Amino acid sequence: MNTLALGPQWLDPDYLIATFGLIGVLVIVFAESGLLIGFFLPGDALLFTTGLLVTTNKLDQPLALVCFLIVLAAVIGDQVGYLFGRKVGPSLFKRPDSRLFKQENVEKAHEFFEKYGPKSLILARFVPIVRTFTPIIAGVSRMNYRSFITFNVVGGVLWGAGVTLLGALLGNVAFVHKNIELILIAIVLVSVVPIAIEFLRARGKAKKEGSAPDTHGGGAPAEPSRRGRHAKR
Repeated sequence: MNTLALGPQWLDPDYLIATFGLIGVLVIVFAESGLLIGFFLPGDALLFTTGLLVTTNKLDQPLALVCFLIVLAAVIGDQVGYLFGRKVGPSLFKRPDSRLFKQENVEKAHEFFEKYGPKSLILARFVPIVRTFTPIIAGVSRMNYRSFITFNVVGGVLWGAGVTLLGALLGNVAFVHKNIELILIAIVLVSVVPIAIEFLRARGKAKKEGSAPDTHGGGAPAEPSRRGRHAKR
């Protein structure tokens, strides 16, 4: 398979698996699930490709074992992210931007967490970048640990095992083999859709707030009181 159109070779799922094997997959899943430096890694495409290679015997491990280890890596990654967030706390929001860290990523994850609450740990698994920062934000917010563990495990299973099994399920489909590059690009695009929707929604909300009349000074005059209206009659 050739999937280099997705980006640099070191981000190509097929290249990563061929070079580092299952261990490399687990390390990447762990890093993307809770380490600040892992937000740019190709999680969804990597899991799909892993499942596809297992079912075509190009990755010589049982599918059940692969899914279990991926889920374990995802859950442990979120766990590390949560503990990091608890330790770092609010100082994370004051950290200056760098080549690998952007404050806007933290803010997006915080908004995502505030909007969806504990279930954001499940939903964020399917949203690139946000899935890296959400467990950290949960730690910063000191989310109840028992709830965190529950949603962490559920999200890890649905994402880690789910996307891998999807790749395995479609692994024997001729169309998928012939168009693997397009399939992986589609996965990336679909995973970015939630970010695009939230961006457009926030932009629309900002425009509405900007165009709303200012009734607290300098804007349209306030509606006259009931007593004033009666006096005019």
